[in-house]
Amino acid sequence: MQKTFVMLKPDAVQRNLIGEVISRFEKKGLKPVALKMLQISKELAEKHYAEHVGKPFFKDLVGFITSGPVVAMVWEGKGAVQVVRNMLGNTDPQVAPGGTLRGDYALFTGNNIVHGSDSPKSAAREISFFFSAEEIIDYRKDTDFWVYGK
Repeated sequence: MQKTFVMLKPDAVQRNLIGEVISRFEKKGLKPVALKMLQISKELAEKHYAEHVGKPFFKDLVGFITSGPVVAMVWEGKGAVQVVRNMLGNTDPQVAPGGTLRGDYALFTGNNIVHGSDSPKSAAREISFFFSAEEIIDYRKDTDFWVYGK
C-alpha cells in the first residue's frame, strides 16, 4: 500500500475542520497510520517548502504555515497520493469543484486548508520531515476486505 503526507493548515485548525477532513479520508477507505498536532518552526517550514524558495509568495507561505498549529498526518491506501490529491481539489479553491475539500471549504489559494503530497517521492520526503519511522504504525483493519476485496 502507498503512503502519503497530508497537513491540515492553520486555517483548517482554526475553523474546526480537523474532524471533517479526517472523516472524509476514512470514509473513502484510506487508513491513518500517523497523526499529530504541532506548531511548525520557521526552519521546518522553509525545509518543507524548499522548492518554492525564491518565489514571490515564499515568505507569505512560511508566515502562514507557522501562524498557528497544524495537523500532520500519514494516510495509507492503494494509490493514496492520487486519491488524496483528487479529494483535495485544485490548489485554487475558486476552480476546485464542489465535493473536494478545497472546493467545499476554502475561498482563496492563500488559505486553502490542506496540503497533500504531489508524488510518492514528495510523500516520502515530507513524511520524513514530520515523523520518525517509529511513529508510523503498521496495522491491519478488519474493514480492509470491504475496501480492497482481499
